[in-house]
Amino acid sequence: MKLTKYAAIDIGSNGVRLLIDNIVEFKKKETQFKKSSLVRVPIRLGEDVFTTGSISENNKHRMCDAMQAFQLLMRVNGVEKFKACATSAMREAENGKEVIAYIFNKTGIQIDIIDGKTEAKIISSTDLKQFIKTDKSYLYVDVGGGSTEFTFFSEGNLIDSRSFKLGTVRLLNNEVKIDVWDDAKSWIKKNSEHLNQISLIGSGGNINKIFRMSGKRDGKPLSYVYLKSYYNFLDQMNYEERISELDLNPDRADVIIPATKIYLKAMKWCHAKKIYVPKIGLSDGIIKSLYMGKI
Repeated sequence: MKLTKYAAIDIGSNGVRLLIDNIVEFKKKETQFKKSSLVRVPIRLGEDVFTTGSISENNKHRMCDAMQAFQLLMRVNGVEKFKACATSAMREAENGKEVIAYIFNKTGIQIDIIDGKTEAKIISSTDLKQFIKTDKSYLYVDVGGGSTEFTFFSEGNLIDSRSFKLGTVRLLNNEVKIDVWDDAKSWIKKNSEHLNQISLIGSGGNINKIFRMSGKRDGKPLSYVYLKSYYNFLDQMNYEERISELDLNPDRADVIIPATKIYLKAMKWCHAKKIYVPKIGLSDGIIKSLYMGKI
C-alpha cells in the first residue's frame, strides 16, 4: 500500500475552497481517494466582478491571505501535489491576471483560470460514473456563484456539456438577463427530448446542504416535489430567519434560494422527477485529474 496526499484549490465566485485528499494505492485493488480536510473561505469575488467588473483591493488581499493560509495547511498536512483553479469570477475580472500575478509573487501559488467547458470536463473525471447506470440518462448540474455547468449523460456516455452564466451571486445582484434563462432552457430541452426517465445529479454547496437537512441516507434521491416544497419553505423566510431558525451560515442563507431555483428549473425543463446528490465537485475532479496526469 502507498499513501500520498494531493490538494485542490477551487476559487469560485461565492467561496474559495481547499480540499486535501489521501490517495491510497494498492497492488491489486482500485486506488482510493479519501477526503482528509476541506476548508472553505467565503470570499465573494462575484459581488465585485459582476457589479464593477474588477476584484476589489480588499478582496485581492483577502485572497492572498487565504492562499498563504492554504499553503501552510498543505505544508503541515504533507501535501505532495496541488493545483489551484479559478472559475467564473476570475475569468471575467478585468484585473484577474493582475490579481493572479500578485498572489503568485506573494505566495508562489500559480492559479490557472479555466473556462466552463474545462470545468465541466474536470468534474466529469470524478467518481461520477459510480452513480451513473448504463441504462439511464442523467443531467449533471453544478451550480456556482457565477455560472452553472450542465452535462448530459446517457447509457454511461457523456453526450454534451455547456456552461451558462446562471450563478447564485449573479442572480442575487440581478445580473442575469432573461435570454440567459431562455438559452439554458432551449439547450436542456433540445438535449433531453430523445432521452427517457432523466434524473438530475446535483453538485454544489447549496444542494449538499439541502440534502443534509432532508435527513435522507446517502445514495437516496430527493424528489422534485420535495425540492419544490423546500424551496417554498425557504422563500417564505427572510434572511435572518434562515440563519437563526435553520442554522445556515450567513454566506449560505441568501444564495440557497437562487441555487434551488436553478435546480428546479433544470428538473422541470428535462422532466426529471429525482435529483441525486453524490457530494462531488470541481475540487474532487482537480485532484483526480492531477493524479491521472490530465492537468
